[in-house]
Amino acid sequence: MERLAETLAVAFAGQATERVVDLPTGKLTVTVTAHAGAYPLDALVGFAARANAKRGFLFVSKVLGKHWPVRPSAMRALHQSLARGLPLALPGPVLFIAMAETAVGLGQGVFEAWLEQDVGREALFLHTTRYRVGDGPLIEFEEAHSHAPRQFLHMPQDAALAEKFAQARSIVLVDDEASTGNTFVNLAAACRAVAPAIEHVHLVTITNFMGEAGTAKLLGRFGVPVTHSAALEGAYTFEAGQLDSGAAPAQRYDASADRGASAGFGRLAVDHALALPPGLAAGLVHQVQPGQRVLVLGTGEFMHPAYLLGRALEDQGADVVVQSTTRSPILVWGAVASAVTFPDNYGEGVANFIYNVAPGQYDHVLVCHETPPTAALYELADQLGARLFHFKSEKLVEEIPVR
Repeated sequence: MERLAETLAVAFAGQATERVVDLPTGKLTVTVTAHAGAYPLDALVGFAARANAKRGFLFVSKVLGKHWPVRPSAMRALHQSLARGLPLALPGPVLFIAMAETAVGLGQGVFEAWLEQDVGREALFLHTTRYRVGDGPLIEFEEAHSHAPRQFLHMPQDAALAEKFAQARSIVLVDDEASTGNTFVNLAAACRAVAPAIEHVHLVTITNFMGEAGTAKLLGRFGVPVTHSAALEGAYTFEAGQLDSGAAPAQRYDASADRGASAGFGRLAVDHALALPPGLAAGLVHQVQPGQRVLVLGTGEFMHPAYLLGRALEDQGADVVVQSTTRSPILVWGAVASAVTFPDNYGEGVANFIYNVAPGQYDHVLVCHETPPTAALYELADQLGARLFHFKSEKLVEEIPVR
């Protein structure tokens, strides 16, 4: 799978450089620049319509593992490709930050791939979140076009990790796409306020659709040298049609509510690659018969451990794909062939969704969650005929009986 990008490039070499998509919510025009990377447009994204008056379209990533099922080996190839695109001489310590909800797994995958390539470098990974964890200091900001705009970046509570954060000299910001870059600018400025030694910013995305002029303008807004890399670059325009402004909110924040979000997988920083409990994948793969299909499903922001489990199962011969639930409301159209709705397992009282997964489609569905078992998770398991796996820590995963 190391050569996945090159193989796909050959397969799609004849595609047009411009694509016009008539969505139920408007007309989207996407132009891929001539100097785009090895991944062609159709290998990376499909197109969907969002039930969101702020932004009526969505680039559905085919390599992210969020709204579209993806083989773990393809995700790993992307992580490695993006990690190779980072500057070789980033001054350390290097701070990696992934943007919730969609890019949490992507960012952690790129961080871990970079650690493999640069053994011994000082680095730290955090992801932003829409949940408070503990009562420590944090940075609060908004992602303006999101359906759930309020986000937090928690400061590390461990003394050694906090010191590494404070001494960071480079910051790598990871998201699935760049369309305006405003969130990157705001977050980088907030981080520099608490880590003043930061002297270089690098932006990593799967797709960069800001265009050459927009990218150049963005890179001049950080106040420090900035570099960027993406699997594919281009530009888009969107002519809005009739947008749905009545969708229910996807975020109901309550500062006093314990949502069950874990502090152990990246919200409070990690400086190492996550690991699965020994024997977890081996015990599960023996239950998969030849020819059976497996879906490993992450929940919300809890994406990376699902990818790791899927990767371990695939390495042992299982036919497996990975994706995740989401709070983003998307219309069933285009790259979204189906939708399953279930209650929010974090207890916010907002609808959650799984796209492109139909009940009965897979022989085994393994749901990976960080929250304690709830009625929402039991309902999800019932709808999909799934098994529930509660990740309490890197060393402890408990299967929750559902039948």
